[in-house]
Amino acid sequence: MHRIELKDGADLDGFRRALRGLVALGLEPGEVDWSGGAAPSLFGDAAPLPADAPPVSLPRAVGDLIGTVVCHRDPERYALLHRLVWRVVRGERDMLDHHADPLVHRLALLDKAVRRDLHKMHAFLRFNEVRDPANSESGGAERYVAWFEPDHFIVEATAPFFVERFESLVWTILTPVGSLHWDRRSLTIGPAAVKPEHLDRDDRFAEGWQRYYESTFNPARVNPTAMRAEMPRKYWANLPEAAAIPRMIRSAPARVQAMIEAEAAAPHRRNPDKAVAAMARQEPATLAELNRIILAADPLVPGARQAVLGEGPEGAAIAIVGEQPGDQEDVEGRPFVGPAGQLLTRALEEAGIERSTAYLTNAVKHFKFVARGKRRLHQSPTAGEVKHYRWWLMKELSFVRPRLVVTLGATAALALTGRSVPVLRERGPTGFGDWGGFVTVHPSYLLRLPAGEGVEQAYRDFVSDLRWARGMVESAG
Repeated sequence: MHRIELKDGADLDGFRRALRGLVALGLEPGEVDWSGGAAPSLFGDAAPLPADAPPVSLPRAVGDLIGTVVCHRDPERYALLHRLVWRVVRGERDMLDHHADPLVHRLALLDKAVRRDLHKMHAFLRFNEVRDPANSESGGAERYVAWFEPDHFIVEATAPFFVERFESLVWTILTPVGSLHWDRRSLTIGPAAVKPEHLDRDDRFAEGWQRYYESTFNPARVNPTAMRAEMPRKYWANLPEAAAIPRMIRSAPARVQAMIEAEAAAPHRRNPDKAVAAMARQEPATLAELNRIILAADPLVPGARQAVLGEGPEGAAIAIVGEQPGDQEDVEGRPFVGPAGQLLTRALEEAGIERSTAYLTNAVKHFKFVARGKRRLHQSPTAGEVKHYRWWLMKELSFVRPRLVVTLGATAALALTGRSVPVLRERGPTGFGDWGGFVTVHPSYLLRLPAGEGVEQAYRDFVSDLRWARGMVESAG
C-alpha cells in the first residue's frame, strides 16, 4: 500500500507529481492511501514513487476538473481524482460526458461547489483602504486590506483574478486558509490568518462604494429571497453596501411607481405594423428576392445601419437561428461575427459541424440598441418586435428547407413557436411545424456567466447540444 502525503490545502503540484509516479507504476486506486499525515501507515512503508515519471496525457477537460477539485475540502478528493485518472488512462477518455456515472456525478458536485466559492470570493470580497505612513512600498500612501472566509482552499486559485483586476494597487487579502499580498510587482502567498479585530479604514472609500451600489440597484427586480440565496448573510459583515440594502428594499415600490409614471410620459415609439404589412404583401419567389425586400425595408427599430441577412447554402441540413445581430454584425453585415459568433464557430467545429455547411440567421434582422456615449449597448427585442419579424424568418426557412432548426436562446425559440420558451427547462429536441427542432442556449449566455461559475461545463453542454443536433440529422438520413 502506497501512502501519499501532500501539503495541507490544495496541493495541485504535489498531486500531479504523485499521479505521474502512480501511473508509471501501474498502481490501482485500491493500492493507494491518500490520507497523508504524520501517523504511521497500517500497511507499512511502500517503495518510493519514481521522481522522473513522465507526464500523464489527459483530456483538457479532465485536467481542468483536477485543478478545481483539489481546492475542495472533501478529504476524499485526491482518491476520487485518482480513480478518474485511472479510468481515463485505460481508455475511458470521454467519461466526463457520462453525467450519470456515480464518480463523474460526485466530482461534478465538488467542481460546482468550488466554482461557486470562487465566484463568491470574486463578487463579495471588499478592500478597506488603510493609510499607513510606515508603508514604504506605497510611498507612505494608501494600501488595501480585505478579509474573506472561503468555504474551500481557493485562495491561490483566485490570485490571478485579483492581480489582474487591481494590478496598480498595493493590497493584502487575509483568509483562514491562506493569504495573498501584492506590491504592484510580485505576489506573495502567505499562511492562514485570523480576522483583524480592527482595521483603520478610510470611510470615504466605503461611502464611495455604497453610492456606486445604490446607483446600480434596480428596484423593479427586487427579490429578497433570491438576494439572500446569491449573497448569504455570512458575507454581509464585510460588505459596505449591506447597510443600505434594507432601506433600498423598503423604497423599491415607490421607485418602481415613479419609473412607471416616467415611462408613461415618454414619447411613444413608432408602431411597425404598417411597414411589416406592406412587406408581407410582396410574394418573393426565391431567397434572393426575399433578401432584397429585407434590405430595402426600413428597420422596425431605429438606428441600425443595415439589415443582416442569413448566411449559408439553401438546402442546408441544419439551420441555426439566433436572436438578432449585434454591434459588430451590424457593422459588417454578416451574422455571428462578434464575440458570441466566434464562440459559436468554435463550438460548431468541436461538435463536428462545418459552419459553411449550416445556414445561420437571426429571428430579428436589425440591431436594436441603446446609445451610451459612443457605445451601442444591445437591447433585447420585445415579443411584439419578434412577432413582426416572424414573417421574414418563416419565409426564409421555407426557401432554405433545413431538416433541423436549432434555436439559440429564448428569442429565437419564441420566433419559431409563437410562445415564451423557458430554454433551460425545455432544452433539447422539439418540433417547429414543418421542421425538426432543437432548443439550446445562445452563446452570449455563456459569455455572460460569472467567472468560475461552471463556465467550462456550460460550454461543454453547449457543444454536446450541437453534437446531438448533428446526430439527429445524420440518423434521419
